[in-house]
This record gives sequence, C-alpha cells and structure tokens, in this order.
Amino acid sequence: MITLTDAAVSQIKDMMEAEGDQSLMLRIGVKGGGCSGLSYGMGFDTEKHEEDTLLNINGLSVLVDKESEPIIKGLVVDYKQNMMGGGFTIDNPNAIASCGCGSSFRTATNAGTPEDC
Repeated sequence: MITLTDAAVSQIKDMMEAEGDQSLMLRIGVKGGGCSGLSYGMGFDTEKHEEDTLLNINGLSVLVDKESEPIIKGLVVDYKQNMMGGGFTIDNPNAIASCGCGSSFRTATNAGTPEDC
C-alpha cells in the first residue's frame, strides 16, 4: 500500500530515537484542506485506533486510517537532503492536481475541502 524508501526509514528512525520512545508508530494520513483540497499528515502516535490499519514497513509500525487508505494507495515517501537542509517528499499516483507550493492535492474521486492560500 505504501512505500518508504531506505532514506525515509532511516530519518524516521532517527526522529523516533530523538523522541526517546522506540515504541512509537508512524501515522500517515490525509485530511481536508490546503489550496487543492487535501493535505498529508505524518506524525508519531502511541495508539492504534479501531479504524486504523497497522502496516509493518521496513521494520517500522505504520498506521493508516480507513478513510485515507484509498487516497494514499501506492504512496511513496522519500527523504531528500540538499544544501538547504532536508525534508520528506511524497509521490502519490492518485493525485491528479496539486497546488503551487506542493503541500496539497486532489484525486479524481476526492476533491477534499479546498481553502484559500
């Protein structure tokens, strides 16, 4: 369902270590908002909810809520480092349009809830 590159896994594990809690799970999801209607969310969680799917990706426990699953199916998360610093990049084969800043998107079946930029 989701691919995390080796660079992304390494960065996430470093972030978990900095948090001091190796039992944390990575939560990846989508919420309404942004210029194009949908925005990604990534963060740590300590609790799996009933509506979550728990994935094991390269040794990481990853949570995805049921509503986000069809929107992020095939998602690839990478971590890129350059002279300006580093950051996660997201490639979603389901996105048909994204905003100029690249932080929001929409799919053919879900326009989300666009907001003013």
